[in-house]
Amino acid sequence: MNNKPSVLVIDDESQIRKLLKITLSNAGYVVSEAALGKEGYQVAAMHPPDIILLDLGLPDVDGKEILKQLRSWFSSPVIILSVRESEEEIIAALDSGANDYLVKPFRTGELLARIRSSLRQSNMTEQNQIIQSYDLVIDLDARIVRKNNEHIKFTATEYALLSLMARNCNKVLTHPYILKEVWGPSFIDQAQYLRVFVGQIRKKIEDDPNHPKILITEPAIGYRFVRED
Repeated sequence: MNNKPSVLVIDDESQIRKLLKITLSNAGYVVSEAALGKEGYQVAAMHPPDIILLDLGLPDVDGKEILKQLRSWFSSPVIILSVRESEEEIIAALDSGANDYLVKPFRTGELLARIRSSLRQSNMTEQNQIIQSYDLVIDLDARIVRKNNEHIKFTATEYALLSLMARNCNKVLTHPYILKEVWGPSFIDQAQYLRVFVGQIRKKIEDDPNHPKILITEPAIGYRFVRED
């Protein structure tokens, strides 16, 4: 039985597909590929991979539409690889269900790290409700947070925000998504709420709140809870 994780590359650039196939195969992945959006969707439906690398600028269907179709049934990670680098494009892709976003040209080492991170998150089961990052331990079932084995107290809103990001560890969560989930749809433009509460949480969980290593900022996009066992 082949236990290697499988990757589906959906990209119309043959040189990109060739580079990714060599890089990913050498890293121990089984790689399939498609040059068109509809073709990639069919491949994913017939043989669901462990992770999909998806270009947005496909010649037949925009990648964001393929992403939306995939997210109606495909729960495994999807990483966007695109030349589109505007904040609006990145936020739209992440809010549509992408796990991560890399702008072309990208470094293959960073891509491999993002793939490993996304797969770790995907492999977490519902039974695994203990999230650890450095000396911080979050028991999501018991709603208990400890740092250096000392209990930390949070307000209801602080805990709602922290637990949301911990449940999505290593995944970029956009400002609008977080605001909607924690405060409600009417607050999606109130980024100041988020900045204040993130600052308060960092004071409690980070060794150096001014240089965070657990709850990090993705500039102009959102935040990422870094899980480091």
